[in-house]
Amino acid sequence: METLADRLTEVEGRIAAACQAAGRARETVTLLAVTKVFPAQVLLDAYAAGMREFGENYVQEFEGKAPQLGPLPGTRFHLIGHLQSNKSRKAGELFQVIQTVDSAKLARRLSEMEKPLEVMIEVKLSEEDSKHGCAPEDLPALVAAIRDLPHLTLSGLMTMPPWSENVELSRPYFRRLRELAQQHGLPGLSMGMSHDLEVAIQEGSTMVRVGTALFGKRKKV
Repeated sequence: METLADRLTEVEGRIAAACQAAGRARETVTLLAVTKVFPAQVLLDAYAAGMREFGENYVQEFEGKAPQLGPLPGTRFHLIGHLQSNKSRKAGELFQVIQTVDSAKLARRLSEMEKPLEVMIEVKLSEEDSKHGCAPEDLPALVAAIRDLPHLTLSGLMTMPPWSENVELSRPYFRRLRELAQQHGLPGLSMGMSHDLEVAIQEGSTMVRVGTALFGKRKKV
């Protein structure tokens, strides 16, 4: 039976190999452990295994888990799911990074909490109705709006391409996100998941969001 430590070693090996192939240092890519739908104990086990950056999709779900975690020094929690404005205050209390800012209204709500927050802009590059994010043509105005807010630090962009077994189909989306980030002087690129992290790293990802390869398939909720 494969353990979490085994799976972490395997994922780390994949990231290191992808970085080497791309001529990049391993330290340029952060592993974000995606623990959505998994119980608090899984997160505690991951912390014990050395993981420090965690991604959750749902404010309400993480609100239920957080009290069970206790103090975890050095940990940062990222919201990587769609955030509605009416949940912005709770999200700002629970998370250190909000990766899915997609409007100036949401950014203002987060800044009004007067708590330092790192944020990323989610960019919608797919035509799928299920995907959220700022349209590329609206990105310049949103970048400018966030940079004017006193309590937010804009670190980069994130996106989610359409799912495909063929990882090469993700490449144009990753490349486009990198181009947009370069245009706006943004260093962070949150892109790539368990199945396509190598392609994402080749295209410049600085953070890969990995759940299944670390924790197995999620149970349906």
